[in-house]
Amino acid sequence: MLIKVRDAKGNKDRYTILSKKMLKDLREYYRQYRPKNNLFEGQTKEQYSANSVGKVVTNTANKAGIKIPVSSHTLRHSFATHLLEAGTDIRYIQLLLGHNSTKTTELYTHVAKNSFSAIKNPLDM
Repeated sequence: MLIKVRDAKGNKDRYTILSKKMLKDLREYYRQYRPKNNLFEGQTKEQYSANSVGKVVTNTANKAGIKIPVSSHTLRHSFATHLLEAGTDIRYIQLLLGHNSTKTTELYTHVAKNSFSAIKNPLDM
């Protein structure tokens, strides 16, 4: 499912994909908390700060038993890497992440090692 995210990273509007499973969870969250201005609001009904988001991610990683440092950028990087490893064209990943240049998106390619194992050398065919 394609969704529009307003004021995403870099204060940019962009489109990205949303899992059908996540949509179900978001609907339940919405029914329970009834946010007014932003989907995720703090206790004062204001937009979550970057610091608060970081704390939520860190605490969740700790509860999950993850021992390495995890940040919201780690999640973003993992999302891009998994898309790349699944064979998604880098230009689509660029759009989903809101990058202006494919050069920025190419930073994720060094992590996607199993993508290279599927490439066949034309001389071997």
